[in-house]
Amino acid sequence: MSDPMADGAPTPITPNQLAKVQSSGLWSSATTVSPEAAGVGEALVATLNGSAEQPLLTPELQQLVGDVQQIATFDWPYITAHDGVRLSAHTIRINDGKPHPVVVVPSGWTPFGWVLFEYLYLRLALRGYHVIAYSPRGIGLTLPLSDDRYLDAPFTSKGFVDVAGPNDWRDGSTVIDYAQQYFEPSSIAFFGESYGSGISQLVAANDPAARVSAVVALSTWGDLEAALLGNDTRHLAAVEALAAFTGGPEEHKFDPATRQLLKDFREGENLDDVRDWMRERSPRTYLAETNARSVPTFFSNTWHETLFPVNGALAVFEALTGPKHLNLWIGDHAAPEGNGLIMPGENVPVDEALAWLDHHVLGKANEAPGWKPVRSQLMFAPTVREDSASWAEVTERTEQLYLGAAAGGQDGVLGTAPAAGWQVSFTTGQLTEAKAVDELLTTGQQEWKGNPKSYATGKFDRRYLATWVSPAGARKVRGVPRVRLTVTPAAESATLVAYLFDLAPDGSARIITHEPYTLTGAEAGKPTTVEWDLQGAAYDVAADHRVMLVVNAKDKLYSDANPPLAALDLDSPAGRESRLDLPLG
Repeated sequence: MSDPMADGAPTPITPNQLAKVQSSGLWSSATTVSPEAAGVGEALVATLNGSAEQPLLTPELQQLVGDVQQIATFDWPYITAHDGVRLSAHTIRINDGKPHPVVVVPSGWTPFGWVLFEYLYLRLALRGYHVIAYSPRGIGLTLPLSDDRYLDAPFTSKGFVDVAGPNDWRDGSTVIDYAQQYFEPSSIAFFGESYGSGISQLVAANDPAARVSAVVALSTWGDLEAALLGNDTRHLAAVEALAAFTGGPEEHKFDPATRQLLKDFREGENLDDVRDWMRERSPRTYLAETNARSVPTFFSNTWHETLFPVNGALAVFEALTGPKHLNLWIGDHAAPEGNGLIMPGENVPVDEALAWLDHHVLGKANEAPGWKPVRSQLMFAPTVREDSASWAEVTERTEQLYLGAAAGGQDGVLGTAPAAGWQVSFTTGQLTEAKAVDELLTTGQQEWKGNPKSYATGKFDRRYLATWVSPAGARKVRGVPRVRLTVTPAAESATLVAYLFDLAPDGSARIITHEPYTLTGAEAGKPTTVEWDLQGAAYDVAADHRVMLVVNAKDKLYSDANPPLAALDLDSPAGRESRLDLPLG
């Protein structure tokens, strides 16, 4: 196999390069993998396939390659799918003649396909697994040529991206067929990150012969509709980032039907068709099949996930009846586990995933059986993790805080007594300093690295938002907060975004959670009471801090159904008083 990056010879890996990845993380931007991170996979593959023209690896990486070369054979086949599409794959076969399980790794949704996680495959082989990694159809770098043709990199699979649809499930089963013939494995497990994690769940649920014995799903998702169209709000920034991250132009990566669905999503048209398409691609739709097969499943997700928000994964996890485990981490998509998949260094998220896999697939007696089903890392206290028997048990009680009128200042109050009869108005159509993140992926990546965003609440422009603040007091927020508001929209639709902040005495704040809501089919000028869940959280508010609820009408992550520069009224009628339900541990 030639140079996997298809744009020049791989360069040697240096300790400084690894240190940069260790300190900065996997993402350079919402649509860019760190070049240093991608370079590690490139150098490992070039070394393994003999295309390296000079030594490329650090001593530690060279030792790892040498150790695996002593026990295994490497190959880079193409696997032909049911419809003739050729899938780029990579295998590591242990050569001791003994039975071993195989781990199937569908790649994530990146231009680098399976190459990015070569370090993971080597680790799996040393632990006693055969490995087959592949790029799902359409995924991988595709370069346009001057004559209107395209050149695919060797790790790029042919065909159109099916977005975890039925073709991807069948491809997973075809890869299992290949693995059974090539390895004669003792069992079959799937290990996926991001896109690969969803495909792994879907193959486990839909493989005709029920051959998947375990699934590891990192930075995973459970409900595509909830993730990208939850509360009738289109998560535009997430979809735009994904569409730009397949490795080539949309017209080459997606078939006409999928391009039409993307167009409808972007423009807010034919959304019932979009929802049906998303449900077909959601693990939540196939819970009955997964539970009937009792597939052991390991989930990992992040509190401030901007691609696949945590609530959808939580709902699927709670509904699973087989052996299961859930880890929840600080940060955003792939920030916790990213480095552990691509390079050496301590990485608890991946280490625990591998220990769980070892127990359930290899039968190793390790610490995994002693874990409680749910382990939550506390924001923003990385050394604190809490164990629970289920997600439902994370919340011990609910504090009801009622939204009240402003009392001699700009902020309303969050109090324990129902408060009716007030009204607050603000103007729609303007972005504000109250926002979910500065940038997709990278803001949360900094959280994981110990640098959460600080908000200057004095810059929250009250012309374009409304705020309510509680009295000071320690609170252990655990679970899914819920907001009830009465809104008088200026048109048939209105978008609100609710944010929950931890407000310090100096006026600075950190975000706890947020979630948008779009009211549809309303009557302009008619008050309507709405309720919605914010994303789950685990956060300790200090004794001298206060909880701040902020509601605005626009965030750059989401669609906006408000007329521009229109007045939006919020009030609290008697019997339907506006309220924040705060889950506490």
